[in-house]
Amino acid sequence: MTASATQNRITSGVIWKQLLIFFFPILLGTFFQQLYNTFDAVIVGQCVGKAALAAVGGATGNLVNIVVNLFVGVAAGTTVVIAQSVGASDAQTVQKTVHASAALALWGGLAFTAVGVLVARPALTAMGTPEDVMDYAVTYLSVYFFGSIPSFFYNVGAGILRAVGDTKRPLYFLLAACLTNIVLDVVFVAFLGLGVLGAALATVLSQWVSAGLIFLVLTRTSRIYHMDPTRIRFCASALKAVLAVGIPAALQSNMYSISNVIVQSCINSFGTDTVAAWTSFSKVDGFFWMISGAYGIAITTFAGQNFGAGRYDRVRKSVRVCMAMCAGTALAMSALVVTFSGSLLRLFTQDQAVLAIGSELVLHMSTFYVTYVCIEILSGAIRGCGQSLVPMVMTGCGVCLLRVIWIFFVVPLHRDIFTVTASYPISWTLTSICFLVYYKRGKFLPQEPKTA
Repeated sequence: MTASATQNRITSGVIWKQLLIFFFPILLGTFFQQLYNTFDAVIVGQCVGKAALAAVGGATGNLVNIVVNLFVGVAAGTTVVIAQSVGASDAQTVQKTVHASAALALWGGLAFTAVGVLVARPALTAMGTPEDVMDYAVTYLSVYFFGSIPSFFYNVGAGILRAVGDTKRPLYFLLAACLTNIVLDVVFVAFLGLGVLGAALATVLSQWVSAGLIFLVLTRTSRIYHMDPTRIRFCASALKAVLAVGIPAALQSNMYSISNVIVQSCINSFGTDTVAAWTSFSKVDGFFWMISGAYGIAITTFAGQNFGAGRYDRVRKSVRVCMAMCAGTALAMSALVVTFSGSLLRLFTQDQAVLAIGSELVLHMSTFYVTYVCIEILSGAIRGCGQSLVPMVMTGCGVCLLRVIWIFFVVPLHRDIFTVTASYPISWTLTSICFLVYYKRGKFLPQEPKTA
């Protein structure tokens, strides 16, 4: 499919159908990514124990998310710049952005590998990681950081492909990585007895598989997004455009992660049972965020190309449609997670104390998914139109700052895990209201479509 054909598919036709064409491959891709992360927790929890389970999902999970969110944020910048350039038929900018983004992924991944290995133990100590979890967590995190280069490169490469309308191949590559991870988990953990080390090695090797497949596609295509390895270098103009969108997007995501690190530090003080329960719940909870994130990526790319083509009316319509679709999905997910929470949590542990806490967490968190919908869809659409700073500020204040204030000032008044988790639906609701008010003002988008 040519770039112009892809563009026409996004900038014309029935909106809900075109959104679903984007949504489902992204959803399935993130599902497989979530699946192999979840499988790490399942096999470690069942084969090693609850301390190891807490290690691969608790403190380490939040620290890993900080790094991954930086990668995904830069990839979002790449996606928006390329999508707008494709919409405007600007092949030269597409080429510059492809090669500058690849250079950033390689050098940035190398830097994160070095820094991550050095700060693993100090960071875990600062978070108050329980002693029986610490050695497992340090091992997992130190090995995981050796996958920084392939993780960064995959996210940038997948962002390039999605920007031009190709959502299927990133899905196929994640499927290959997922299967690799599952097989290696079984071999390294269940058969060779490598425990947490084996789970980390399986994850890193699977990341190299997905990155390698992305590299082959980008270097072998003759289309507008072709990557020539000899041309991978920094370009000031392209890098500036990518980072102008990518850095605020990364900071927005990491505001969640940093606030979650503070929440995790608080949760760690309740002991190993609570940490293991939170880890188990987070794996179940992750499936909603997977779906929500897929809608966010779909609307970002969709809005980006239509913005570049001057179809501002279509941007507005797509936001309304995507919002309705995401809200319906959120309500359905709440019902499913609450109904089947017992069976889902038992995938990770058979410990009755852990299961009891996990079941309560489901009731206190999963019933409020719909309050997050406006944040995901509106921030994605606004970012697709080239503005990332405002969503970052609103998220930082409405979600993250409020959550931190809650931990420091409200939780001490009634110190239990459920006072901690109340910060989530409260911050989601207030921030969604802020996004609705800003979107209705509409300053990020011209009021009239361009004339042909």
